[in-house]
Amino acid sequence: MPEPTKKEENEVPAPAPPPEEPSKEKEAGTTPAKEPSKEKDAGTTPAKEPSKEKEAGTTPAKEWSLGESPVGEEQDKQNANSQLSILFVEKPQGGTVKVGENITFIAKVKAEDLLRKPTVKWFKGKWMDLASKAGKHLQLKETFERHSRVYTFEMQIIKAKENYAGNYRCEVTYKDKFDSCSFDLEVHESTGTTPNIDIRSAFKRSGEGQDDAGELDFSGLLKRREVKQQEEEPEVDVWELLKNAKPSEYEKIAFQYGITDLRGMLKRLKRMRRVEKKSAAFAKILDPAYQVDKGGRVRFMVELADPKLEVKWYKNGQEIRPSTKYIFEHKGCQRILFINNCQMTDDSEYYVTAGDEKCSTELFVREPPIMVTKQLEDTTAYCGERVELECEVSEDDANVKWFKNGEEIIPGPKSRYRIRVEGKKHFLIIEGATKADSAEYSVMTTGGQSSAKLTVDLKPLKILTPLTDQTVNLGKEICLKCEISENITGKWTKNGLPVQESDRLKVVHKGRIHKLVIANALIEDEGDYVFAPDAYNVTLPAKVRVIDPPKIILDGLDADNTVTVIAGNKLRLEIPISGEPPPKAIWSRADKAIMEGSGRIRAESYPDSSTLVIDVAERDDSGVYHINLKNEAGEAHASIKIKVVDLPDPPVAPTVTEVGDDWCIMKWEPPAYDGGSPILGYFIERKKKQSSRWMRLNFDLCKETTFEPKKMIEGVAYEVRIFAVNAIGISKPSMPSRPFVPLAVTSPPTLLAVDSVTDTTVTMKWRPPDQIGAAGLDGYVLEYCFEGSDNWLPANKDLIDKTKFTITDLPTDSKIFVRVKAINAAGASEPKYYSQPILVKEIIEPPKIRIPRHLKQTYIRRVGEAVNLVIPFQGKPRPELTWKKDGVEIDKNQINIRNSETDTIIFIRKAERSHSGKYDLQVKVDKFVETASIDIQIVDRPGPPQSVKIEDVWGENVALTWTPPKDDGNAAITGYTIQKADKKSMEWFTVIEHYHRTNATITELVIGNEYYFRVFSENMCGLSEDATMTKESAVIAKDGKIYKNPVYEDFDFSEAPMFTQPLVNTYAIAGYNATLNCSVRGNPKPKITWMKNKVAIVDDPRYRMFSNQGVCTLEIRKPSPYDGGTYCCKAVNDLGTVEIECKLEVKGGLSFCRLLLQGVPPNIIDSYLRDAHSSNPEEY
Repeated sequence: MPEPTKKEENEVPAPAPPPEEPSKEKEAGTTPAKEPSKEKDAGTTPAKEPSKEKEAGTTPAKEWSLGESPVGEEQDKQNANSQLSILFVEKPQGGTVKVGENITFIAKVKAEDLLRKPTVKWFKGKWMDLASKAGKHLQLKETFERHSRVYTFEMQIIKAKENYAGNYRCEVTYKDKFDSCSFDLEVHESTGTTPNIDIRSAFKRSGEGQDDAGELDFSGLLKRREVKQQEEEPEVDVWELLKNAKPSEYEKIAFQYGITDLRGMLKRLKRMRRVEKKSAAFAKILDPAYQVDKGGRVRFMVELADPKLEVKWYKNGQEIRPSTKYIFEHKGCQRILFINNCQMTDDSEYYVTAGDEKCSTELFVREPPIMVTKQLEDTTAYCGERVELECEVSEDDANVKWFKNGEEIIPGPKSRYRIRVEGKKHFLIIEGATKADSAEYSVMTTGGQSSAKLTVDLKPLKILTPLTDQTVNLGKEICLKCEISENITGKWTKNGLPVQESDRLKVVHKGRIHKLVIANALIEDEGDYVFAPDAYNVTLPAKVRVIDPPKIILDGLDADNTVTVIAGNKLRLEIPISGEPPPKAIWSRADKAIMEGSGRIRAESYPDSSTLVIDVAERDDSGVYHINLKNEAGEAHASIKIKVVDLPDPPVAPTVTEVGDDWCIMKWEPPAYDGGSPILGYFIERKKKQSSRWMRLNFDLCKETTFEPKKMIEGVAYEVRIFAVNAIGISKPSMPSRPFVPLAVTSPPTLLAVDSVTDTTVTMKWRPPDQIGAAGLDGYVLEYCFEGSDNWLPANKDLIDKTKFTITDLPTDSKIFVRVKAINAAGASEPKYYSQPILVKEIIEPPKIRIPRHLKQTYIRRVGEAVNLVIPFQGKPRPELTWKKDGVEIDKNQINIRNSETDTIIFIRKAERSHSGKYDLQVKVDKFVETASIDIQIVDRPGPPQSVKIEDVWGENVALTWTPPKDDGNAAITGYTIQKADKKSMEWFTVIEHYHRTNATITELVIGNEYYFRVFSENMCGLSEDATMTKESAVIAKDGKIYKNPVYEDFDFSEAPMFTQPLVNTYAIAGYNATLNCSVRGNPKPKITWMKNKVAIVDDPRYRMFSNQGVCTLEIRKPSPYDGGTYCCKAVNDLGTVEIECKLEVKGGLSFCRLLLQGVPPNIIDSYLRDAHSSNPEEY
């Protein structure tokens, strides 16, 4: 048998050996030092018993035992085994066998869901694995049936013995699944005496080839036995065997002599070997171990090498002081310690020190055996009675163990077994005995044992009140009650199956009365109920019948019991019904019954429901349907409304009520039939008239019956159509609308202004609309109304094409409002109103001359060119104009002057130099006079220089001088052109062009030649027609005189920055790039910095700066009014710093751009905007 572990100790402790067999003790332990160690391992030492009981969880001292599980625990075990298994298909069942016979236990596992073979283990008790016990008495087999895919596991016990009885367990595991089953084995023993207890053989391991191979456990040692003396065997010293054996033989020696704490003995052996080393302090050391009986005396003795050494004795590390218990004795070199009246507390390690050395030993205290002085007696009792088994031992409060069929009884909170100790008397008390308590009970002490049989029989049972049949209504309480003569438990069954308690079903047991109470009776509670008292072959039957009136369950329908079905679909309306017995259902519509059969509309009946079937739903199937239920318990009635829904009809063709440039407004009426479901909305589609491709305009449903399509192409014909949508789907499309063409009216005319006013007329002028569109512009309508009236009168009967019209026949001193509309095929545009009323009265307007910008400077033309100057002016009534030249009236024969109401024109067909001069214009209205002057300069080519002279000739050089021409052509002389000609050929070649000075040096002439020179004058019109030639010639002599070059000092070109062309104030158009230009010179080259409002412009992407040959340019990209301000150009070099500024005004707004694009001169636009700003600053 295997070594008993701690778990096995708690389950089945081994008894201590009898004191009258010293030879057996020596065989089991070899030396006295061994036996205490074994007792510690086996848990038999009385002093250690309390600690073992604490580990096992039992009660110490007075009451301790191990008993069978109570009836409640057995019931729980049976219920657990009766539940569905996870892996087991067939569980092993408990059995009974006689001594010497064979028995087989079978377990089966279904392998359908398993990928590999499961693992199966067989156990005896709680922990003993029987796989290591296989031998001649135990065989384990396993097979697999491929057809049924079932694993079969068998455990066969051969030639059963009495100690094989007990509880067994079979466990099966597969991955994360686990299943377990417990079963019992009972072995009936034959009469006769039992063999003596061999405690050593009980602790031996099972081995192959031995006679006891296959033994299951050592619990048979706990049975009732008569102690017989065995023959004495020679004493064997295990310590000597271990000292002299090889390490490879330790296990064999431990198996042979039943050593359970081999590791502890090897540790002690190692300490002993260390002590056996030569010691300088001790001549003789302590023995390895000592053993003494409880109450006896033990003697420890060491011999010192030096008697002068001081000796100290220690117990478990604490120094021992002399007392009546501990006596010290000195005899020469011997030092002796006597311990009197040894108790279990003296069982420990002792050591003695001499100087720096020490030697140790172990003392084992053995308790004397306890004898049974009064044996147990056989007892007979009835079930439910209190049973007491009594015995008497040799000492008070002795350690006694109780057993039932060889298994220790351990009392606990859930155990029905209780142990009482009164001095030497020990009692085993069983409360409420049952037939399961019939067994052989034994008591065991360290020195003896006793056993007796307990027989528990049943009392005769009488039925005082039997069960009665009951009929109850559904939902009422069912109460089955009976009374029997005995207070015992029982089982309730319904239709042969156990009744499980729940919140609704309660099983009540009070004394002899048993009740089964079912609250809120259900149909499934109907059946045959039986109560069977436990342990009696008696049953009490009763029948329960539950009746219920019919009910119609409409929980799945709407609040108004309406069922909606789509036309063309099949309707299968299943209505749950209830009632006991099952009621009969009848469907009807309009007092006409719907029969069961194969019609399109039919009824179907089922035990728990009634169904109305409509194969192909039609619109006419809509209506109210009735269902009637009837059974012997009552009637029920319900009405269900069936609504057949379909796609809606298509709407009527839509009507386009209004058309714009790219939009229209369309309306339509809802469809005549909405399909039985409300219209959710509409989808709209459109297409071009010449196309067949429809395009959906809305993806979200349009809830209204109006819609505005957009993003159409102006001038293209379109059609639209409508789809109606309900919960079922989309209808067919409506008929398309009549074709329509998106056309837009023009934008309002612009710049409506008063041109002139007389006492009876008002002349208005305006500009065309900004946007005309595809419909074009047919004309204008000018309307007016008098102040204080809302009646607008047309000024023109027919459309006018011009942008100017005179309203006639107006009363003098009246005030009128004026508006103008643009007309095209789409209609009239929004009117353009004149902002204020106009007084119909000629008003004197002071004259005002608006000189164009290019005439504010001298107007220059060449001789022969035409001069055409237009000077606009203002003034009412028509002003008088007077032109003068240099203060003299103009000769109209030479200069043509044409005057109009708004401007005057000077026209000269071929200008002559005599036309140059200052022209004065005088504009006079009544007493108001306005004057302006214009400078006209007519230029011509200049005359030749007056004279040309040769000043000097040297080497290859000739020095020339000349005088400016007498006639400069009425323009400044811009330069001279010098030519040379060889006297031989007289072919002229240009030497210098655009020369500004009146003297020059001609170089690189050919030596030996004779040259003539001539000079042309040049102005803005070109070179003079003639040239002035030198009268003398210049001869380049071959042997010329030596020319001595003059000495010149190095010219300092350094110069501080200076702007040669300044910045000028200018204006820019918002959205169009603008540039500011200036030129600068300086040496070294100056660094240019641009600033706006004194802030440097750095890394701004809206500005670009250029500098090329001294010309500096600042480009402003698409300026806005925000970019207006003061701009500064700063030039810096080592010699100085110079700055120049200008103002930039950004003319923003759409009006300025439109005027410019329409061809209006910038000066007129600027004047107009300035006046408009002054008259209405808020608008501009």
